[in-house]
Amino acid sequence: MSVFDILVKYYPAFLEGLGVSLQLASVVWIVGIVLGGALGLAGARWRLWVGGPSRFFSFLLSGVPILVFLFWLHYPAQAVFEVVINPFFTAAVTLSIVNIFGVADIVRGALTDFPQQYLTAAKVTGLTRRQTVFNIQLPLILRSILPALMMLQVVMLHTTLFASLISVEEIFRVAQRINAQIYRPVEIYTALGMFFLAVSLPINGVALWLRARYTRDTSEQ
Repeated sequence: MSVFDILVKYYPAFLEGLGVSLQLASVVWIVGIVLGGALGLAGARWRLWVGGPSRFFSFLLSGVPILVFLFWLHYPAQAVFEVVINPFFTAAVTLSIVNIFGVADIVRGALTDFPQQYLTAAKVTGLTRRQTVFNIQLPLILRSILPALMMLQVVMLHTTLFASLISVEEIFRVAQRINAQIYRPVEIYTALGMFFLAVSLPINGVALWLRARYTRDTSEQ
């Protein structure tokens, strides 16, 4: 049975699993970008009270494998609090936390490293604070963070595969079930890779295009 035959025969199951993966990724993306952006903004503005703790927790998370963090929230944490939570929500919370601090690091770094000569030039030319933010600071910061931000979201899409290990019916778990029936691992996981390529490559392409076109050295010469 070839990859094409597997895709033709099992595409409904693959599409259903891909749908769950994209639902999970959408939650992680939205929560991570919104809350992470707010945390990064607050961290740049209040470096001592918000930025310091945010960097500390980000440093802690960077030392813990995502899979270990996911398992901890799914098994011991729920046992301690004597609750049973849908694995989908457990995975969404775990990956969202990781994404929040990842986005916060990107945003906070861009705001902290923003070249001050642009703000000085804006004051000299008589621009208001609002005009400075929307016409100078925001466009330059978006140019700086968009490529890295999109790459991070692709990584978060890939980490949704870990959700299969706590029984979330996403695409990797579907592939495992199909493989248990027909045992064609090479063809099945090739098909799985094709689905992820179809989703990830456009995002990666846009990120690379943005990096090549808009990311430039804005530091003082």
